[in-house]
Amino acid sequence: MKIAITGTGLIGGSMALALRAKGVASHIIGVENNHDNAVKAVGLGLVDKCVELDEAIATADLIILATPINTAELLLPIILDKVNRQVVFDVGSTKKSLCDAVAQHPKRGRFVATHPMWGTENSGPSAAISTAFVQKASVICNKNDSDEDALQLVEKIYGILQMHLLYMEAGAHDMHVAYISHISHITSFALANTVLEKEKEEDAIFELASAGFESTVRLAKSNAAMWVPIFMQNRENILDVLNEHITQLRKFKSSLEKENYEYLGELIEKANGIRRILK
Repeated sequence: MKIAITGTGLIGGSMALALRAKGVASHIIGVENNHDNAVKAVGLGLVDKCVELDEAIATADLIILATPINTAELLLPIILDKVNRQVVFDVGSTKKSLCDAVAQHPKRGRFVATHPMWGTENSGPSAAISTAFVQKASVICNKNDSDEDALQLVEKIYGILQMHLLYMEAGAHDMHVAYISHISHITSFALANTVLEKEKEEDAIFELASAGFESTVRLAKSNAAMWVPIFMQNRENILDVLNEHITQLRKFKSSLEKENYEYLGELIEKANGIRRILK
């Protein structure tokens, strides 16, 4: 199968490595508007070559859209305009705005909206990992809007990558990822900024930072070019989550201000309930 991957960064590059390792792809074509990334993607063997979008669409059997979500929203209608029976799927972190953008497109059925639930704080082709998706979840949204053969192909590919599938409506997906993914990034960005603002001694941060601190702020290394569009697309859901998060922070603040350590313990014990879910 000839596969075109638009966007050869962390997710697109990892998808390329995984599909090549599993023997799914006989030829992988990259589409990349960043010249340095294009050179790296070819040099690292993620793709066989990088070409313009039109050539990639004409050549490929399958097109994977792995750009930042704001770019994907612009590109997807253009790609669908040019496909015949090729299948297109995306790997973005928000789904509703993208699905809405092509809801009335005559070739909407050739598109499958997906979100493989994996990522790291790193970016670019050099960050790609061939085993990235093993035993992770992938969400397929609005599956009834996709042609049966397109859906089956994408399901088969994720099965080969050893991912387990979940099915959701796009709006529900965006709400859930606001709680379990997007708020984590905002919290990490905010905590990193807090430490950088209050702790002026960089050596002290480096020397004293514990494993707990490192794991909490790891996401603060994530690329703004990817995350600002995600926050823009999922703004309403993220604001809802932020309001609740701020309420919870105020409870901790109030218990300390009032020296109410019994309540502080109750808050921590309630939070311990996450163990039932994340074992």
